[in-house]
Amino acid sequence: MSFLTGRKQFPSGYWCAALCLSILVFAGSLRAQSNPSVSFTLDFPGSQPEHYTIRVAADGKATYESRGPLNSTSEATDDFHINFEASPPTRERIFALTDKAHRFSGDLESHRKNLASTGNKTLTYDDGSKPVSASFNYSNQVPVQELTRLFQDMSSTLEFARRLNFYYRYQKLALDAELKRMEELAKGNGLAELQAAEPILRQIADDPSVINVVRARAKGLTERIAR
Repeated sequence: MSFLTGRKQFPSGYWCAALCLSILVFAGSLRAQSNPSVSFTLDFPGSQPEHYTIRVAADGKATYESRGPLNSTSEATDDFHINFEASPPTRERIFALTDKAHRFSGDLESHRKNLASTGNKTLTYDDGSKPVSASFNYSNQVPVQELTRLFQDMSSTLEFARRLNFYYRYQKLALDAELKRMEELAKGNGLAELQAAEPILRQIADDPSVINVVRARAKGLTERIAR
């Protein structure tokens, strides 16, 4: 069976394929719109790390990428990537603050003079259609300030995970000082999404070849993770 359109005839299978393709495109569009994401990027040459991006989707899937030296004594610049699951309270807070910031559709920069540079920051909202981004050094908007603080705390946690993985493999004597710093920040609520570092913390806590004080610190940090 064929359909006549002008001078061309198209078999019925053509229309079925076209219809299926349209449905798939439409379904893909709906999926993208139903799982928007918020991203935060910091570029700050000379800091640790010099660059990082955190992306959190509405379904909790999150990624973190950074570039920079491992620590203040390292000269090598390395790339780091980790996938993790953002906790429900954190992702709900991120999207609530994003809505309060009008999804970054306006100017976020304070334009105050004589402010020290704390790095170029970019917030992006992507609903699967057209991403909306805004960059700033410092913002007067409270929701933007809270988002910045939250994402920076998340970066601190993930950079601890990066260093702990390295020290566990190559420099176990450095673990105690690193975990002590981590404990101090955790007590002061300076870390966010601690569960992202849980795999390496548990690995250290469960390893009998690691000294007891280090294992105890790692275990104590895992016990702080919200369930």
